Amino acid sequence: MPVTTASSFDELKRRLSGVVAIPVTPFDADGAVDPETYAKLVDRLITGGVDVVTPNGNTGEFYALDEGEARHCLEVTVKTAAGRATVVAGVGHDVATAIRAARHAHETGAELIMIHQPVHPYVSADGWVEYHRAIAASVPELGVVLYVRDPAIEGERLARLGDAAPNVIGVKYAVPDPVRFASVARDAGFERFAWIAGLAELSAPGYFAVGATGFTSGLVNVAPSISLEMFRSLRDGDFRGAMACWERVRPFEELRAADGNANNVSVVKEALAQLGSCRADVRPPSRPLTGAERDRVGVLLEKWGLR
Repeated sequence: MPVTTASSFDELKRRLSGVVAIPVTPFDADGAVDPETYAKLVDRLITGGVDVVTPNGNTGEFYALDEGEARHCLEVTVKTAAGRATVVAGVGHDVATAIRAARHAHETGAELIMIHQPVHPYVSADGWVEYHRAIAASVPELGVVLYVRDPAIEGERLARLGDAAPNVIGVKYAVPDPVRFASVARDAGFERFAWIAGLAELSAPGYFAVGATGFTSGLVNVAPSISLEMFRSLRDGDFRGAMACWERVRPFEELRAADGNANNVSVVKEALAQLGSCRADVRPPSRPLTGAERDRVGVLLEKWGLR
């Protein structure tokens, strides 16, 4: 099990500097989670070079899974990773549910949790801090990554939370504003947290330019080599190389972002289905792609040399 030391948390922060993969959750013909296929998808990511995997993220349809299914996905991930990659377990919902999930993550062998942005429509500054503090305090042995999607979250609030919960070590920042990100990160204490660009490949260059050291990805399920190539370019300050990757993935990511990100999961699963890796099925509120959208995915896979 993880140990609680400053050096171990520093090591976890270092590991978050890379491509943080969010695996899809495959379903079988009856609509249930398919653990065998899930394990194959996670293994494909790790053997493809991914070092950090986050089961039960949004690309994993976290909010469409029940508590038992989310636990099973994490268990399969930890077993499949077998120490080859760092596992960050997505947790969320109400405080009690999130704490149960966090403690299960610790018992299962994950080293970090990622706390999803609270979905409650009425969020106070003090309430936001207390929500995350309570969850983090339930697993002091684990590193904690915050998932920030609300532009109202200021750096001062992150600093307060860091004071109250020293195991909060990372921030997945998913507000589409790199200037805002730069300000929040520095107001929070830039060296205090690992800063992860939370809007995938298209936003990664802008966020790396102002201090991010890692980015999350759903596309990596389909083409690990492209995502990893972009990361290496960004890490090395080769923005020309990074933007070459950006141009390659832009049509795919824009298709995912269409209609207010309605296709976010559907496009990734359709691509994997066309590669023979899993079924394309998604759960509401996601929807299957249209025929024309499926054709566009196929064209992109051919351009990438995957078909």
